[in-house]
Amino acid sequence: MLAPSPTRRHFLTAASLATLGTWSFPAVASQLVLIALFAPSGKSLGTQRVPKIVKTDAEWRQLLSPEQFDVTRRAGTEQAFTGIYWNNHADGLYRCICCDTALFDSKTKFESGTGWPSFWQPIAKINVGEMHDTSFFMDRTAVSCVRCDAHLGHVFDDGPRPTGLRYCMNSAALKFVPRAAS
Repeated sequence: MLAPSPTRRHFLTAASLATLGTWSFPAVASQLVLIALFAPSGKSLGTQRVPKIVKTDAEWRQLLSPEQFDVTRRAGTEQAFTGIYWNNHADGLYRCICCDTALFDSKTKFESGTGWPSFWQPIAKINVGEMHDTSFFMDRTAVSCVRCDAHLGHVFDDGPRPTGLRYCMNSAALKFVPRAAS
């Protein structure tokens, strides 16, 4: 038995499907990220899927100082002992300067002697991303905010107990918020 001849409807349907294959549809799931939320007291509020924050360079430049832009959007590094938080001993949370995501608790901050704020762990591992970094002929692990991809600094394996890690962050990538009473 012979196959039926293609009709105009078959042709238009096939052409439409072929065209759809070349279009790019945004993946809705990839626009959401899972982060841990924290109250100003530092109390965990659980996790929530929130929109990923994506802005143009021009939009980031309007929101950030030149140094903040260089560090967070261009993976720059502030000079040691110059950032506002390297010697901060106040009790509170360190949040992303770009999107306000909670990143570190002052309870995990320690004196590393490096001139940058250093922590032995993030406030929630899901709030930070890590990526292999071989820039400047070094082998390191870069740390970023998972919600807005802001470069924060690097993590090294020469920190104190209990983790043995040193999250060496740029003050320019952080916003310190004093701890509120519970």
